[in-house]
Amino acid sequence: MIDVSQKTIDIDAILRSKMGKNASHVPGFLKQWLKKIIHQDEVNEFLWDNKDKTGVEWLWAVVNYLDMHLDVKGEDNLPDATDGRLYTFVSNHPLGGIDGVALGAVIGSHYDGQFKYLVNDLLMNLPGLAPLCIPINKTGHQSRNFPAMVEAGFNANNHILMFPAGLCSRKINGKIEDLEWKKAFVTKSVEHQRDVIPIHFSGQNSNKFYRIANICKRLGIKFNIAMLFLVDEMYKNRHKSFTITIGKPISWETFSKEKTPMKWANLVKKRVYQPDLLTTTAPLH
Repeated sequence: MIDVSQKTIDIDAILRSKMGKNASHVPGFLKQWLKKIIHQDEVNEFLWDNKDKTGVEWLWAVVNYLDMHLDVKGEDNLPDATDGRLYTFVSNHPLGGIDGVALGAVIGSHYDGQFKYLVNDLLMNLPGLAPLCIPINKTGHQSRNFPAMVEAGFNANNHILMFPAGLCSRKINGKIEDLEWKKAFVTKSVEHQRDVIPIHFSGQNSNKFYRIANICKRLGIKFNIAMLFLVDEMYKNRHKSFTITIGKPISWETFSKEKTPMKWANLVKKRVYQPDLLTTTAPLH
């Protein structure tokens, strides 16, 4: 349990937890740069001011802190919270952080907090968010447990909110769009007979962010350096308006064996990027 009476976000402590004794070899100037780029002092101040909030209440506190203006379209497409069923919500991931916060606030409010995120394990450092998270670390020692953790999430009595791309959107050939969606949401939704609710979230990060991501890709750098800038991008997106478009539910029975799970995942992704079709019951093709 994180002691919020101390620094909640502590770069020095995070480096030690990830690198062990090797953390002492990280230059001081690099640590200071990291603290600046993740706005360590500002974030800790917000966390302290909201230390008594958790779950959906905490998510709305973030939305208000960032002065996000949300225009929710298709809210009537959210299934009734009292129908006794569980659903899988999938969305594009343009911002890499506050889009998830905003979606969680909207979905969590509708379902009285009965949902979980599948998220990067680093977000467990946020006490108000942690109760809503199923932490995933696909690159660390936890990677071998990844399938079991996803399975546990779907077995629990919660709706699931996923970003099937895993990473936030990139700019490719001048177009901002998610990378390939993974198939897990299809296979697990079929296995657990959960209908899928597709969602589109508007917005984009700065051109600097996309340049860094593309440079790293060209250089073959496997570590997701762009992720380090996501908090800075969050602050750049303060006071902005975003549109959330909630699509019609897609029955789990739609995902037949006529197509592979990956093909179905790509078709759902395609639907998410077609606002005119997203709120219709048109077949996936």
